[in-house]
Amino acid sequence: MLSASNEITEEKVALGRMLFYDERLSKGRNISCNTCHLLERYGVDGLPVSIGHQQQKGTRNAPSVYYAAGHVIQFWDGRSGSVEEQVRGPMLNGVEMGMPDAAGVEAALVSIPGYKEAFRKAFPAAKASVSIENASYAIAAFERKLVTPSRWDKFLSGDGRALTGVEKAGFVAFYRAGCHTCHRGPYLGGTLYQKVGMVKAWPNQADLGRFLITRLEQDRMVFKVPSLRNVEKTGPYFHDGSVGNLRDAVRMMGEHQVERPLTESEIRQIAAWMGSLTGEIPTDYIRRPELPKGD
Repeated sequence: MLSASNEITEEKVALGRMLFYDERLSKGRNISCNTCHLLERYGVDGLPVSIGHQQQKGTRNAPSVYYAAGHVIQFWDGRSGSVEEQVRGPMLNGVEMGMPDAAGVEAALVSIPGYKEAFRKAFPAAKASVSIENASYAIAAFERKLVTPSRWDKFLSGDGRALTGVEKAGFVAFYRAGCHTCHRGPYLGGTLYQKVGMVKAWPNQADLGRFLITRLEQDRMVFKVPSLRNVEKTGPYFHDGSVGNLRDAVRMMGEHQVERPLTESEIRQIAAWMGSLTGEIPTDYIRRPELPKGD
């Protein structure tokens, strides 16, 4: 998942991997990117909403970081246009990692001697390589290679035996119901915004979604369409983390988003097909690195 403005290099990825796991980038020195986006658990923490600085709870479910770099926008409300921009948000959020400002993040990095050389290698042309901007670019470079090839990919490549009969029937049911209209593209989502409650009002109206950013009436209850990659492993579901069971999530989509409710058979088949989207975690790539020593 390439970026014209952020070339992926081995040195940048190595630095980004360290920063992703480093809890010293948080005010309480106890929260890292991996705290809420556990890479060995498909990039999620399994909670309805994550717990951040001083045990504060967020208001939205933390989505997976796998394939996130390929999405056209970031966050549920699309307030960031790239992972490079998105990465800074949690660091400077008082509820999440709790750092007061960019200077606080940079002071934490400078206090760790081992990072100076790592930043220099990753950003050899920068006059002041240790910065929150470069830290964000390094973490984003690491995230741009977070992929999990699945049986669905094998099927799309021509291996008709990669899916079971039930899974194939599930995709047909998914397509016939019109789910592909929103969950489209290589990530089966992440390409557009959509209103939740298209045909029937969504039960939880507390979070108005993108409306809180734009104040435009057409954005009321509008959110980014999430990716279905690894969806079997990334519950609880929806922006509020309100549904824990995948079949229940599929059932709700049929009730609130498409023209007709799905039958129980269709729900079972679609959930089975979604299991084929579960990929292989890149254990070598995400292996926790030795972090630079320092304060």
